[in-house]
Amino acid sequence: MLDRDRASAIRLLGLDVDGVLTDNAVFLGAVGGERVEFKRFDIQDGLGHALLRGSGIEVAWISGRQSEATTLRGAELRVETVLQVHPATKVPAIEQLLAARGLGWEAFAFVGDDFADLPVFERAGLAIAVANARPEVRERAHYITTAAGGHGAVREVIDLLLQASGRWDAATARYLQSAEARS
Repeated sequence: MLDRDRASAIRLLGLDVDGVLTDNAVFLGAVGGERVEFKRFDIQDGLGHALLRGSGIEVAWISGRQSEATTLRGAELRVETVLQVHPATKVPAIEQLLAARGLGWEAFAFVGDDFADLPVFERAGLAIAVANARPEVRERAHYITTAAGGHGAVREVIDLLLQASGRWDAATARYLQSAEARS
């Protein structure tokens, strides 16, 4: 279970993309001579993003890899901040993001799966590893999901964050009353 004090302090949820929002698979090909990349995203993770809207917890995607598929999915889910930076620059990018919002690291939760996420884990107020994360990442996590990356881990985190911080009932009521739920 998530620590209620840590969960209540969270105002920004950072998500790695490959291995967290996806199952780590990348499908590459060419169509008409143009490079095409596909990724698999979990639909329930997407609905979790809708639950967070209006809850007081913002979402930011922080990927160590450039990908048009990431850009497209982020736009579809109305994620305002999608950072695709070199893995070594994740921490400075997050520091800028936090400073722009007037937040400290204690207000930041991050979900990761691999070595590039460890420097972020060292600073995050709540470090979360997906079930299939590298052992070194799981060892440093405050919480480990039961679901694997790309298979509902993000939805699990969102649900737990909302429940542990006392925001669940309001978030679900807001969602069920929204046009998004009726479409």
